[in-house]
Amino acid sequence: MSKGKRLISTVTSESTVHLGIEEFEVPNPGPDEVLVAVEASPINPSDLGLLLAGADVSTVSKSENGVVLSLPDGAVDGLMGRLDRPMPVGNEGAGVVVDAGTGEEAQALQGQVVAALAGGMYATHRLVKARDCLVLEEGTEALDAASCFVNPLTALGMTETMGLEGHSALIHTAAASNLGQMLNRICIDDGIALVNVVRREEHVELLRSQGATHITNSSSPDFRSDLVDAIAKTGATIGFDAVGGGDLTTELLHAMEVAASSSGGEYSRYGSTTHKQLYIYGGLDRGPTLLRRNYGMAWGVAGWLLPNFLAKIGPQRSTELRRRVAAELTTTFASSYSDTLSLESVLDMDRMNEYSQMSTQGKSLVCPQL
Repeated sequence: MSKGKRLISTVTSESTVHLGIEEFEVPNPGPDEVLVAVEASPINPSDLGLLLAGADVSTVSKSENGVVLSLPDGAVDGLMGRLDRPMPVGNEGAGVVVDAGTGEEAQALQGQVVAALAGGMYATHRLVKARDCLVLEEGTEALDAASCFVNPLTALGMTETMGLEGHSALIHTAAASNLGQMLNRICIDDGIALVNVVRREEHVELLRSQGATHITNSSSPDFRSDLVDAIAKTGATIGFDAVGGGDLTTELLHAMEVAASSSGGEYSRYGSTTHKQLYIYGGLDRGPTLLRRNYGMAWGVAGWLLPNFLAKIGPQRSTELRRRVAAELTTTFASSYSDTLSLESVLDMDRMNEYSQMSTQGKSLVCPQL
């Protein structure tokens, strides 16, 4: 058997996180499995959650087998399920099928470029069930297909959730991100009104250049009035928040309530009867989520997670969404990357400081074959 390499993250009982690269025996695929030589895998915020486990990157130092970081006081209490268990990292990625099991479905993938949401993708090789592979259109490069799942399906999941719950327009925060730009393109293509919330004026210009109509800047002194105006024009009653912490949740719900109340109707001390729903799907701000209840009584705040959503809509609809992603991979669902990393350079302390910032300018791409 040949040897492969993969990136491992281990949370210890001493409140540290150890990152290292381990060798492993490259396995032979079972009848319904394929062996993928992973060429590209993005660093998404969800990957950073597993990789760093909330550790402060400023505490990183070299260790005998990699690097070690310190966790904040009390953080290990919420990580007991993974304590002292080495965990492979990397939610999604793409590569070439270099070996296939004897089953017909697996054999059909031999030599093809595929993408997978399989976990452990920061590795030279990954064993994947054939049924879990997204077969890409002819000529698609693995680098273009690295981000086939998390961002595209999350963006599609937002518009799907909107429709399933009876809303007609939506709000999205951190809207200049790769995911936000995808969502903007989806909404333009599908005729959905979208309110984009960003943090900087250059992000406003970026989205405007891509055809976005309603863009509000949370750092602007006119943010509140601009947000209410955009919501009133679009009729948005559902929002998806990537920030999580702070009082942005309250700002969004309050703006929806003000817009709903301004449409007329009899006054009620309980607020409008329009239901306002906000889903928190990210954690760019790790602080507490602050709710000041100034938005009536018809509202809901909940978490939103891609795997849970896919389970809810079922395999048939999930497959339909994946096919759309494959067909529009270089257009609607195109991703940009600011940096390319080998497995070894993921452990470089200077590079870690850069890719952990989750910058709008582009995420980093891990290329295990480098």
